[in-house]
Amino acid sequence: MSDADDYPARSAGGARTTTELDARLVRCRACSRLVAWREETARARRPAFRDWEYWGRPVPGYGPADAAMVITGLAPAAHGANRTGRMFTGDRAGDLLYATLHELGLASRAAVTRPGDGLELYGVRVTAPVHCAPPANRPTPGERDTCRPWLVRELQLLRPGVRTVVALGGFGWQAVLPALGRSGWTVPRPRPVFGHGARVPLAPADGTPGPVTLFGCYHVSQRNVFTGRLTPAMLREVLAEAAHAAGLPVERPGPADVTAPGG
Repeated sequence: MSDADDYPARSAGGARTTTELDARLVRCRACSRLVAWREETARARRPAFRDWEYWGRPVPGYGPADAAMVITGLAPAAHGANRTGRMFTGDRAGDLLYATLHELGLASRAAVTRPGDGLELYGVRVTAPVHCAPPANRPTPGERDTCRPWLVRELQLLRPGVRTVVALGGFGWQAVLPALGRSGWTVPRPRPVFGHGARVPLAPADGTPGPVTLFGCYHVSQRNVFTGRLTPAMLREVLAEAAHAAGLPVERPGPADVTAPGG
């Protein structure tokens, strides 16, 4: 394990594969506040999960190393991915995300509970700008920046095939833009503003083939879903559009299916 503040910057860049990157990431202890929270949560446990052995470590990305589409957004939930050890697994936000991916033919199953449950993602990798569960689901800007080298290297390793990135929520959008800039794409100035359904093409900075399109989507949080800010149809529309742009075989929904509440 490494608790040095510069561990992510030193370690991430040396990874040659996503598997190696994940192995280095789970050893990270760079952010003391997040380490304390994730481990205390794992020790205390929620009564409903008292028989679980919590993961209690950074949660790596999940999906194939040749993914054409990346989904990124906050964050491992204290009793979700911090418990199961797999991104967006074990809470209602992940239930909606994976059910929608399954509906689109991009996941092998709709119901996900834990690693080993048979979930496979097809052409999609799910990750986060901050890999540890934060108190109150709110990482600090410093924690976001400390964790950024992991996302940068992940995008660099995926770059030969990735064509679209979906940012869940404003935090995910603001975190992934500089990561994309450091991974080989040109980020427009001024920086594009987040919005549900936003779509921004990014050209490769070095002139090599491989443009990427960034999509914005409201986060799949319980709050957004319960208040109607994000509906399953709205999520399906963005994911279908991003998958289609990435060259993945999905059906695109019609306009009648995706009316956004409140505009």
